[in-house]
Amino acid sequence: MIKSMNIAFWVQRWRELHPEKPAIIFNDRVITYRDLHTRSNRTASWLQSLGIEKGDRVAVMLTNSLEFIEVFIACSRLGAIFVPINYRITGRELNHPIANARPRVFIFDQAYMDMIERIGLEKQLPPLLLAVVGNVSPSGKIRYYNGETAEFDGKQPFVSRSLGPSDPEEPQVIMYTSGTTGAPKGAVLSHRKTFFNCLNAEIFFKLNFDDIMLIVLPLFHSGGLFIQAAPTLYKGATILLHSKFDPISIYRDIEKYRVSKFLGVPTVFRSLLNVPHEQRRDVSSLKTIAGGGEKTTKELFQACKDGGFGFRQIMGQTETSILLWASEDVSLSRPGTVGRPVFHAEVSILDRSGRRVKPGEIGEIVVRGSIMMKEYWQDPEQTDATIKNGYLHTGDLAYVDLDGYYYLVDRVDDMYISGGENVYPAEVEAVLREIEGIDDIAVVGVPDETWGYAGHAFVIPQKGYTVELDDVQKHCHERLARYKFPKQISFVKDFPRTALGKIRKTELLRKLEQ
Repeated sequence: MIKSMNIAFWVQRWRELHPEKPAIIFNDRVITYRDLHTRSNRTASWLQSLGIEKGDRVAVMLTNSLEFIEVFIACSRLGAIFVPINYRITGRELNHPIANARPRVFIFDQAYMDMIERIGLEKQLPPLLLAVVGNVSPSGKIRYYNGETAEFDGKQPFVSRSLGPSDPEEPQVIMYTSGTTGAPKGAVLSHRKTFFNCLNAEIFFKLNFDDIMLIVLPLFHSGGLFIQAAPTLYKGATILLHSKFDPISIYRDIEKYRVSKFLGVPTVFRSLLNVPHEQRRDVSSLKTIAGGGEKTTKELFQACKDGGFGFRQIMGQTETSILLWASEDVSLSRPGTVGRPVFHAEVSILDRSGRRVKPGEIGEIVVRGSIMMKEYWQDPEQTDATIKNGYLHTGDLAYVDLDGYYYLVDRVDDMYISGGENVYPAEVEAVLREIEGIDDIAVVGVPDETWGYAGHAFVIPQKGYTVELDDVQKHCHERLARYKFPKQISFVKDFPRTALGKIRKTELLRKLEQ
């Protein structure tokens, strides 16, 4: 049976070696490695009592919590497949991952009880066992997770070679993509992939046994689970877990617990920098900070460095986790770069013919090796479209310089052709963000009778400013070729976004169709 690549074994080994070492700090409560091992074992025993076997799916819709992590570890111990679901989705959106993954058990926070009852999941066929987390007294067919697992305190699951994962390539997690284009796809992630992600994180985070890793990103996403939580437990370090994002609490806990490692997205860092100086705390304990999820400006890098949050750039996706990273100095000295490949990955840029591009030429980032997903769950067509000739195609357009540093250009799906020329919206957006009065902008290609496609700019104006299409087009002169100019403009209060702050451009297009 696989052990060295199984997160459940890592927790067990640290329980044997350092049982009183804090594994998780949550709401000022310390959970040692002994506690975490015990809690995960009782959850695994409870799952076995419900008939959960190797290969069965166990879905959760939980905020960052102890229960989330203990179910994740319990599934890894049994060989069951863990399915984390975005807790921000609606009841209607929930139907897709449930129908696609077909879990045997679905565990959810009490905050979602009304939604679960409203969409009638208890009537699901084949039958779906429902369990709620929290201080509630469920009725009907909904089970009480906290009460039922407590009955198995001190118990250990029966795990044999036929039950637990016996091959590193066996599925550990089905993680659904953010769905910026179309319905989310279930990326099947193996135990081997998690292990090599941990090795990569160990290198770029400089992780060690004494680290305190602050996690504010949602655990249902790769950033929280595979870049932070799993590597921290692999090293026997300590997770400081926040259930929600609150910049004041982040400052307080960094000082209180002497946090050494942290991962955020640009939105997180902007919020931290917006906290008045008199409300900030000492952040000098931070040794390594990473940031990713969307393009980051040189100005934000410098502002973060000045504010004590100098971070190194990382870039990845659900299907691979981290692919590229750049040090703090490189992120500042080479504006726009997302770095060079992580140690355990084979990353290249290929053109449409499948040939490697020369430095400076634009192509698609592809990857192969132990960090790539196995497939999309129950979706062979999308799998074949994404994994070709052994390479996973990321959908990210980029070029590489002579020193091997990668620069993102845009998404394959976002690029459009206007008058026979390729237009990369990200390039146009970068130019238009220079305009005074624009807080944020998103450009999409829309059908045009004359040009085939033309740019439509969605603008969030700054308070007290008005921006006209003429202002936008005048700013483009001498900065962009004319075919790249947006031909239309719309004003919005906010953009629909994924959990990591990426703009859902398909939803913006739907607004134009309404």
